[in-house]
Amino acid sequence: MKQLTHDLLPLLLMAGIVIATLVAFWKLLDVVVISASIAVVLYPVHVSCSRHLNRYLSAALITVLVFIVIIAAVSATVSIVSPNRGLLEENVNTIEDWVDESSGSPVYGLPVDREQVAGWFETAEKIVIGYWNALVSDPVLIGFKVFIFFLSLYLVLLHGAAMYDQFMAQVPTPLKGHVSTMTAVTADTLYAIYIVHAGISALTFFIAIPVFFLLGYGNVLFYSFLCAFCEVIPVLGSSAVFVFLGVYALAIGDLDGILIIFFFGYVGVSALPEIYIRPVFMGRRIKIHPLTMLVGFLGGIITMGMAGFVLGPVFIVLLFTGYKILLEEKKSRRDEEPPA
Repeated sequence: MKQLTHDLLPLLLMAGIVIATLVAFWKLLDVVVISASIAVVLYPVHVSCSRHLNRYLSAALITVLVFIVIIAAVSATVSIVSPNRGLLEENVNTIEDWVDESSGSPVYGLPVDREQVAGWFETAEKIVIGYWNALVSDPVLIGFKVFIFFLSLYLVLLHGAAMYDQFMAQVPTPLKGHVSTMTAVTADTLYAIYIVHAGISALTFFIAIPVFFLLGYGNVLFYSFLCAFCEVIPVLGSSAVFVFLGVYALAIGDLDGILIIFFFGYVGVSALPEIYIRPVFMGRRIKIHPLTMLVGFLGGIITMGMAGFVLGPVFIVLLFTGYKILLEEKKSRRDEEPPA
């Protein structure tokens, strides 16, 4: 026991240094966490490329490819959204005109507080404007974060495995198996997060096409792309598009459109992938109940922002894995005890 306690001292010192570093660089936590998690997912590609290229060149090449993919995605988004900006403004103006009208009789027999709806749009507008202002208000900080993101991605690809080996060398022998288990489930969780997230976004685009075609508002591909784009942003999701179009359908008096948006759009396209498909696919990969993974996503985003999109599910998985390890340890000790 004394030897184990003595061996744990370096780990405790390293943990203290890591915690102090996170506190000091808290504003960069989201950038570092996301870049490091992407590096973990792409590390098998780096290993494969390193068999044919110098490992420095391989890490640099993968970093450049990630940069190209991000730039291409941003450019494609701007090129698709910009020509259709007038359509969104027209929808917003229609809703605002409807809100500005007198209360009048209830809508389809339902009492609708139009001032409250106006308040919702005002709040949403403030959130969007505030988020945009936060992005463009400090270009120096943005540029620095972008630099840190790609630098962290490159360094983790290049030296991540060596750092892990050095860390494992300091882990006491009785704990090596448990730490290896924790590492494996963390890697599986990261793979599930990014692969399933990309898959859900692509799935949302395709299953939204027939819904918008049935809705009959035109611009089917644009609205479907908008759903997929919002699905990429964890704090929004495709439900934001259907809520917006639902209010628009209410403003123009389209009862059939409201029913289509709610049952086929909100429930079928938005709620079903988020509540069932995403957690189930992730749960199958890492053997965790789907609702538990949903709590990890939502709780992580609420408490830690964008970094919580990655850290929330990881912490949940590590918590359950640690609990299972504890139960196995207790069971093995009971089995080793001689009978009374």
